[in-house]
Order: sequence, then structure tokens, then C-alpha cells
Amino acid sequence: MTRSYFGTDGIRGTANIFPMTPEVAMRVGLAAGKRFMSAHDRRHLVVIGKDTRLSGYMLEPALTAGFTAAGMDVVLFGPLPTPAVAMLTRSLRADLGVMLSASHNKFADNGIKLFGPDGYKLSDQDEIEIEHLMDGALDTHLAAPDKLGRARRIDDAQARYVEIVKATFPKGLTLKGLRIVIDAANGAGYRVAPVALYELGAEVIKLGVEPDGFNINQEVGSTDTRALKEAVLKYRADIGIALDGDADRVAIVDEKGQSIDGDQLMALIAKSWKQSGALAKPGIVATVMSNLGLERFLKGLSLKLERTKVGDRYVTEAMRAKGYNVGGEQSGHIILSDFSTTGDGLLAALQVLAVIVQLGKPASEVCTLFEPAPQVLENVRYERGKEDPLTAASVKQAIKDGEQRLEGKGRLLVRKSGTEPLVRIMAEGDDEALVREVVGGVKSAVVAAARAA
Repeated sequence: MTRSYFGTDGIRGTANIFPMTPEVAMRVGLAAGKRFMSAHDRRHLVVIGKDTRLSGYMLEPALTAGFTAAGMDVVLFGPLPTPAVAMLTRSLRADLGVMLSASHNKFADNGIKLFGPDGYKLSDQDEIEIEHLMDGALDTHLAAPDKLGRARRIDDAQARYVEIVKATFPKGLTLKGLRIVIDAANGAGYRVAPVALYELGAEVIKLGVEPDGFNINQEVGSTDTRALKEAVLKYRADIGIALDGDADRVAIVDEKGQSIDGDQLMALIAKSWKQSGALAKPGIVATVMSNLGLERFLKGLSLKLERTKVGDRYVTEAMRAKGYNVGGEQSGHIILSDFSTTGDGLLAALQVLAVIVQLGKPASEVCTLFEPAPQVLENVRYERGKEDPLTAASVKQAIKDGEQRLEGKGRLLVRKSGTEPLVRIMAEGDDEALVREVVGGVKSAVVAAARAA
């Protein structure tokens, strides 16, 4: 069944434009409240966190109105990373968790992510049922006057998360002696990330910790590491760590100012956990976007790479179904299910730092474990509401031609983004010139189709 509101990572869009409006947010509250309230005669609880976008002030009260009208009590965390909301949903025995964020997008966008009582993102079936309830009349899910919910804020959510994350760092180790630049993207991790690193002993240099409602992910964060690289070199730091807007992904920069992507981080954690016996199964889970070099490296360790569709929710589903405890995406979503139910940038960074401390070597030597196969990624933006450019016959033919040229030499992946109006074109193989030619041919076809739509 096709979903009308939910994409690969909740509901997302431009603030105050459908579907990211107060009315839709209130409908989500009413519908999700109805879906997750049991017949038991007890108070039901939903927890709500957000990042630092201006529109959070609009959407948070609308959600609260919906949930309280449905009869659920609401606990408001304020700015808090997505993984913290997932953790505290379980810790507080809530029936539902909600995060208001558009992750790495600019401030004008926002999103609504829902977590079940187990701290995991909702299943497709749950989202379909919520959508069905959302499209009903607004007065069909209302609680009786004496059953209305109450809303309150709690002030210790950030401190709770800091302690949980610090507890994942190996006992007996300290970050003392390390100079770390942390870039919190002016987002949800702007308070907790510097505190956690400082309390573990590091000398901390802070970037992206002055949110104003507009500057989230603006020339800072995991999707723009230029400022981080400059700071690492300027302050002669041992490592740079960048989070995204909701702190569920991470990018690392070594002491030389070189970027370390999620594939290298997964390789590092997989190798370390295999040596310590912490891997639940001989392998990890990643998406179809992960580099062929990662697959080859893992094979050399007698580890398997299980691939999924793009989206951390699909990685998590595969991990749960097949018993893996390490997974993630090249973009820096790293999921360590021993500690968290979703991607956690700060937690993943601590695992990397632990290996650096244990080996006593610089990040440049520790974090780069394999030579990536040449990989080219191009994005083509198209206008929302227009015809899908991937349905054009010319695009289908270009993709077919590209696949034939790479057969036995590499692979081609063309897909729509689940969070933005983008077509993503990726190819990789040992012949970089051929890879670029294939991507260029498909991109030209997609651009032409998007203009003609």
C-alpha cells in the first residue's frame, strides 16, 4: 500500500507547507495517540524531542495538542539528539517517542519521526495505520474531558543521555591528552556532545554550538566539514568530529584534515569488535551505497557484508532480523545495537576514539583501513509534484546502457532520495574513467527528463 505522508525517515517537508503544517502535526498526534493507546486503564505517555529549527516552536505545540486531545500525557525534552529520544522512550516506559527534525537538511525543512515503545522506528504497517487514522475527521479520536492528557517539560533529559553515552566508552580508558574539535551543526547535539567529550577527559574545541533557529547545518556539520577541517589544522587537533542536525550521523576528520566516511568507520568498528569478541555475528549490515572496498576489506577478515536498501531503518530491520549488532551507512549513520536502536553519531565517535586510545596511534593511521574503489555520486534535483524523471523511457534506456557497460566491472545504482526531491546516481568500479562516463550519461538523461516534465 502506498503511503501518503511517511517516507523513508518519517514525514518531512518544508515548514508551513503541506505536509509539514500545524494541522498535519496535530493529526499525527491524534492518530498516533489513538494507535498506541491500549485498552488498559492507565495513563499513556509520549515523549517529544526536537532539534533547533525555528519551525520546532510551531510543530511541537501542535503535536502536543493532538496527543493530549487523544488522552496521552506528553513529556517535552527540548533540543535533544534523535538517538536520545529513542533511548529515553524505552527508559521512561513511554508508549511512543517523537523527534522533530529534518536531519541534515537546512532550517526551512522539518520532519516528524516516530519511535515505538521499544525505541525502534515504526514499521511500515504502523505508519500505514496512522495515515489511515490521520485522514479521518478530527473529532473522531478525542478523549473525554476527564481523560485529556497533560504536558510537562523535563530538564534532565540531556544529562541522562550524556551519562548513557559515556557508559558505552570502555572502562579504564580516558580521552585525556586528546584534543578534539566537535562540530555539532548548530543542531540537536550542541549541548550534549561537547559535555560528553569533556567529561571523558578530552580537551574540547567547539564548533556549531550557537543555534539561532536558522543556522542548523549552515556551513557546519557532517555534510559540510570545511570549517571542521580548518579548525583541526588550526588548533593542531588529534581528530575532528562532526554531527548532523539531529546528531544521528557522524563524519570524522583526521589530524591531517582528511575526511573519514562511514564505510571506513564501520570497517574500523567491525575489526575492533571482531578482535574483542564483541561481534554478534561474523559480519555487518550496510546499504547498497557502501563502497566495494569495504566489502573486500571485510572479506579479508572473513566477515560478511549484508546489503540493504538505502535508509537506516532498513539497516536496522536487517540487523534485527539476522542478528547483527553493527551496521550503518556510508553517510555516517552508524548503528550499534548493543547500545542504541538507531544511528548515533556521538556514540559511534566514542567507539572510534576508543580504538585510537587503545592503539596509541594517530587517527590517520587508525581510521583508514582500505582503499575505496572509485565511486562517483551525482544528485539531480527535480521539482516536487512534477512527473518522476525515472519513469522516462530515455532515462530507463540510459540506465540499461550504463549497467551493460559496467557488467562485470562495477555497479550502477539510480534511485530517488527518500527525504528530498533528488535523483541520486551512483556508480563504482576499478576503472574510474568508465565510472564517470556512465554516471555522466545517466545524469544527462535525468536532467533532460526533469526539464521536460
